[in-house]
Amino acid sequence: MTDALKRLSDEGVAIWLDDLSRKRITSGNLAELIDQQHVVGVTTNPSIFQKAISEGDGYDLQLSDLAARRVTVEEAIRMITTADVRDAADILRPVFDATGGKDGRVSIEVDPRLAHNTKATVAEAKQLAWLVDRPNALIKIPATEAGIPAIAETIGLGISVNVTLIFSLERYRKVMDAFLTGLEKAKERGLDLSQIHSVASFFVSRVDTEIDKRIDAIGTDEAKALRGKAALANARLAYQAYEEIFSSDRWAALEKAGANKQRPLWASTGVKDKAYSDTMYVTELVAPNTVNTMPEATLLATEDHGEITGDTVSGTYEQARADLDAVEALGISYDEVVQLLEDEGVQKFEAAWTDLLKSTEAELQRLAPSEG
Repeated sequence: MTDALKRLSDEGVAIWLDDLSRKRITSGNLAELIDQQHVVGVTTNPSIFQKAISEGDGYDLQLSDLAARRVTVEEAIRMITTADVRDAADILRPVFDATGGKDGRVSIEVDPRLAHNTKATVAEAKQLAWLVDRPNALIKIPATEAGIPAIAETIGLGISVNVTLIFSLERYRKVMDAFLTGLEKAKERGLDLSQIHSVASFFVSRVDTEIDKRIDAIGTDEAKALRGKAALANARLAYQAYEEIFSSDRWAALEKAGANKQRPLWASTGVKDKAYSDTMYVTELVAPNTVNTMPEATLLATEDHGEITGDTVSGTYEQARADLDAVEALGISYDEVVQLLEDEGVQKFEAAWTDLLKSTEAELQRLAPSEG
């Protein structure tokens, strides 16, 4: 069997795991994935933590201590999630050191309820960076309208950022602009640009899910021929935009000062439609200096039967543009779809956070010591 994950790494794609739990940390599973499956990073989000804390008993000891201290539910969640991120960061530290800080990263997201509040997002990013206190942490900030200036300000403070929930090409350009603005601010403050890292999480599968639903509603053969093409086209055009921005004179001046490129990260790469190959959003998005963060099922599917045939992004831009234009010609509005997906993305993370608050509160009450 060919080592598909090694080939993927050799092509310049960093393999990150889109999952984290205390069980994964304490059982040695995360260390094993790093050692055997070429995993060099971890991403988390509110949904991942909500699932981890509600399903496992690995948190009981810490929850019991937090209940004894009578902390608020918000503080309890922050103590629990930052503990997991800190431990995962320590496990990944050798990768971080070996790659000069490029990989070995663990991401933790700001409270999703702050997605439309710039000032609060920056304050939360600073707090999380302080709480986790690891050089290989990335603070996740959503690419909402309010998130864009927050990204620039956070990068400007020297805090490494994972920009999340990017769906549109126009918004992605704003994200890259915010990153460069942040680096310019950091440079003015005399910070070491070589220590600042960032990825831009461009979401993939959800684009097909929404556009395919609209294609199926149209129902013509012409429409159906475009099923499963929009997400890859969108991501490939994002890579074209990345190449353009990071070959500009503005970037060259920052690179000369020691700055690192903000890598595109393919997120939401688990395939939702069984009609498609379960490795499609991995094998069809191979390009240098990218990250692919995968759910474990996608990681194992790629290891088992993923066909890595080299760069599958460069040179595809004309076809990608034609595919998106053809979708638009059906009467499906690209701008409407990507805005809907961003709104839904924020709502889903808010809902997961609310569920996390409720389930953690219930656990704190269950474990609370009796009076006296």
